[in-house]
Amino acid sequence: MLPCRVIALNLHRTAAAAAVGMLFLAGACASPLKPVVAPASPMSTTPAPVPSAVPAPQATTSQPKLTTRPAAARCPTTLASELARTAGAAQLITVTAPAPGATSASISLWQRSGGCWSLVAGPWPARVGGTGVSDHHREGDGSTPAGLYGIGPVMYGLAADPGVRYAYHRLACGDWWDEDPASPTYNTFQHVACNATPPFKGKSEALWQATTAYQHFAVVDYNAHPVIPGAGSAVFLHDDTGRPTIGCVSVASASLIRLLQWLDPSQSPVIVIGTEAEIRRF
Repeated sequence: MLPCRVIALNLHRTAAAAAVGMLFLAGACASPLKPVVAPASPMSTTPAPVPSAVPAPQATTSQPKLTTRPAAARCPTTLASELARTAGAAQLITVTAPAPGATSASISLWQRSGGCWSLVAGPWPARVGGTGVSDHHREGDGSTPAGLYGIGPVMYGLAADPGVRYAYHRLACGDWWDEDPASPTYNTFQHVACNATPPFKGKSEALWQATTAYQHFAVVDYNAHPVIPGAGSAVFLHDDTGRPTIGCVSVASASLIRLLQWLDPSQSPVIVIGTEAEIRRF
């Protein structure tokens, strides 16, 4: 019978050998590239609570709404809308002759609003020069100059101011329009003493003596900036006399007064004269 000390030593060796064997067996079964992972704890059969939905944070600034803008309305096609240019005017007078040699015409008033022209009044019958309308007008040739022009800063007349927005001069004895190409004051209003002989010659007009044509008139700003000697003078928009003019535009008195009252210098009005084909080029 072995002593207790020897028995204990043998048991210790036996246990150590068993442990080494188990380690060797584990190393042989496991993949050399993967470490041994401890088994996961058994999954609970109780379902995990579902977290309540949390609303996304709202932006601090509102997003712009996308809207579809309607297409811009097109301007109606009119004679005024077909002009090549109107020099920034908001008021327009068209004097349309049917042909270059015609002595009759039609006159219309147009107002621009929002980029479009609309008819204000007319067409009214009108008269032009005895030789028609011309884009080569010269002094004394009897034609009304074709083109686009402004309105002079002063209106005139033998009758009282009908309520115009321009400066108004009531004609009196000694009021002339200088139509002498050799004069330094050619194509301007001049006053000399009543019954005095003016220093200018030519066919200058004694305005106060034209009792039918010049009850009221506006000046067409033709050959004014600069004034060219011989290019023409005294082109007015005046009362109708029942016959062609000598280079002006005339219209019935009631229509003329309405036109003069309508014109507003703050809207830079212009007048365009010619045939329809010519007017579209101006």
